[in-house]
Amino acid sequence: MKLYYFPGACSLACHIALRETGLAFDIEKVDGKSKKTASGADYLAINPKGYVPTLTLDNGQSLTEAAVILQYVADQKTAAKLAPAAGTPERYRMLEWLNFIATEIHRNHTPLFKFAEKLPDASKQVFKDDLASRFDWLAKELQGKQYLMGDMFTIADIYLFTVLNWPRYVGIDIGRWPAIKDYWKRVGARPAVQAALKAEGLIKAA
Repeated sequence: MKLYYFPGACSLACHIALRETGLAFDIEKVDGKSKKTASGADYLAINPKGYVPTLTLDNGQSLTEAAVILQYVADQKTAAKLAPAAGTPERYRMLEWLNFIATEIHRNHTPLFKFAEKLPDASKQVFKDDLASRFDWLAKELQGKQYLMGDMFTIADIYLFTVLNWPRYVGIDIGRWPAIKDYWKRVGARPAVQAALKAEGLIKAA
């Protein structure tokens, strides 16, 4: 398998999940502006959507969209226990978290990144306020919990950790929510997370 990524983007979640499972994979960086991969390939020929992530499979097929790739990776190595068993109530609870992260946290960062120079401050504040309200709720949900699903670490935690790296770039300090900041640090300390961050050049190797 090969994961096409951009450092720190939502593709980081897929990268972390692959490392958590121990599955064999390669990574290749994508330039978001030129749409070229590190090897010089045309990324649009790999994924016409033009954005990361893309996971090419050993059978030649490809998967896109972070939340889908995360589920695929988790299901390839069930022994890693990154997702509850299919069909169980816990699986649907995890899917609920994935959808919340994608639609309420990931999505609300997009305008602040993509249109940062064009949006007036008042418009930016609307998205920031919406994010803050979601973080208010999230902080309450995390009280007394190790992870989103209690003691079980799942792909939802990997996705949430990834997007919690973004608020600092749009003028939001997650330190306003101690439960969220502690959670972010806890997930960030995992060996697979550290390895992915180093591989993408987001932190320096020791």
